[in-house]
Amino acid sequence: MTKLTQPQLFSSHHYKIKWLIFVALSAFSLPILADTVKPAWYRYYDHKGVANLSTTVSPNHIRYGYEALDRNMQVIQRNKPFNPDKASSHVSKSSSNKQKEADQRLKKAYGSSRLATQKRQESLMHIDKLIQQQQQQLQQLQKDRVMFKKQELQYTKKGLAVPHTLQNTLKYNQQYIQNGHKQLQSLHMQYQKSQSEYDRIITRLKTLE
Repeated sequence: MTKLTQPQLFSSHHYKIKWLIFVALSAFSLPILADTVKPAWYRYYDHKGVANLSTTVSPNHIRYGYEALDRNMQVIQRNKPFNPDKASSHVSKSSSNKQKEADQRLKKAYGSSRLATQKRQESLMHIDKLIQQQQQQLQQLQKDRVMFKKQELQYTKKGLAVPHTLQNTLKYNQQYIQNGHKQLQSLHMQYQKSQSEYDRIITRLKTLE
């Protein structure tokens, strides 16, 4: 029986370790390589069982279901046929669930159509009050402007320069009037939007009652 010297034993042991590492790395890299393989062909079978190959996915692929193949014609992925009836049913069910959730939120927030009607009246009365206040402020600003313009006219008739303070007052007065009109328009839009939204809520609550 031949005895192995110490260097030979070490070399043999070292070789086994290298071989085990190579096997482990190879096994680890296989799934990574498989995941990175890109499809080269797409195959589907029609209603007659005939195989159809192409490099792109067509509507028929989606309709019948198809397989993604690599360059060696090996299947790397399978996709089930698209069922429009099932998809439509799923969308309809999802829409119904969302409507139920919305109805529950309405009931929790308003309780009944009668309470919602009361809240609508309170909300619209509040906005209407803001509109009246804004209109009064605009009227006052316009009256002030008439007075300031008269003062400006007196200086002009006398051939005198209009003071900077009066010029600035007229400038700011004009800006306040413009902003006031914008705010008034915004309040009117808010009134219409709130009324429309409450009408929709009340109508829905009456349907649920």
